[in-house]
Amino acid sequence: MNRNIPCEDCADRTLDTEQIGFHVTGCAPDPARPGRCILTFEEVAASAAAATAPAPAQAAPAAGVTAAITPTQAAAAKAIVNIFETGEVLGDYGNVTLIAGDTGHLTFGRSQTTLGSGNLALLLQKYCANLGARFGARLKPSLPRFVAIDHSLDNDLKLQNVLRATADDPVMRETQDIFFDQTYWQPALRAAGKLGLNSPLATTVVYDGFVHGAWAAMRDRTTQSAGAPDAIGERAWITAYVATRRDWLENNVRADLRPTVYRMDAFKRLIDQGFWALGLPLLVRSQEISAATLAAMPPGCYDGPHPGSRPIALQAPLARGLDVRLVQLGLSDRGVDIHADGVFGQTSANLVKTWQAQNGHPANGVLDAAMIGELTT
Repeated sequence: MNRNIPCEDCADRTLDTEQIGFHVTGCAPDPARPGRCILTFEEVAASAAAATAPAPAQAAPAAGVTAAITPTQAAAAKAIVNIFETGEVLGDYGNVTLIAGDTGHLTFGRSQTTLGSGNLALLLQKYCANLGARFGARLKPSLPRFVAIDHSLDNDLKLQNVLRATADDPVMRETQDIFFDQTYWQPALRAAGKLGLNSPLATTVVYDGFVHGAWAAMRDRTTQSAGAPDAIGERAWITAYVATRRDWLENNVRADLRPTVYRMDAFKRLIDQGFWALGLPLLVRSQEISAATLAAMPPGCYDGPHPGSRPIALQAPLARGLDVRLVQLGLSDRGVDIHADGVFGQTSANLVKTWQAQNGHPANGVLDAAMIGELTT
């Protein structure tokens, strides 16, 4: 297997790939694409992975950092970056996004992993390999396109609806949690520990760099201009890093990155208020991070009602749920240009009326158990 990456990311992407259960066999320049490299890797058995794992002495710094951060502080750190990525404390597991000019192309999930980086392919491979993956059979035929970083996926609306629907599958949510921890959180803990950055807020800043990109470049630029963390102190270094990264984002040649200075502005406010321990509750970009919001059901995820257990029609408040999502997915499979978000609004009702008229049903926009069964089987 292989993934196409920017050459400057070889070291970081090698670490990321090995962390999620693959053995990297090489990283070489792509002769067809200057500035890009081809990272090659293969699946390894658990015994082989154990044989190549770092020695305990090498892993000790990460263990030390992890022990210094409680599960609640870790959840708060991840919530902050979730808010940056999708505007939600728990993240949006079914979020599908396309940003004009974004070299990552199609992005998906709680931490917005991208098609262009190759990470989206790895995430979906992990999901489809699970025997309990509810939508695995739908996604497996398209895995080669994700591995090949096929940019036509940017416009494959049917497949994007399947991705949205996977948010209702606990297997996908848990797969994302594990994947993003292995790909971003754990490497961020090690990187922070190596620099002596031990506070929850400092670790969150490093974690954001791993998720958003260019952590290593911004780390080196900060150290060159302000000094090393052990020389100027953790808080001074993190403050300098946030200012350095903000300047880089604000003046970036990529138009899609410039608006993301809000991430550094949010960190600056937390620094100014002295929230180094990330004590709850916190307010970040108007979103409350508290014990209650951290324990809630992730937004846009549905575990019911079961399809056919109720009629579906336009109503107030709008019908929402798993049955609505699966009906929308069924319409999408039949060529209807519908957004499978699990909410039955006016657009969904109108599209249902059109489908009913075309298929010999009364065009009233009401779906009874029989029609729901027809669309969801």
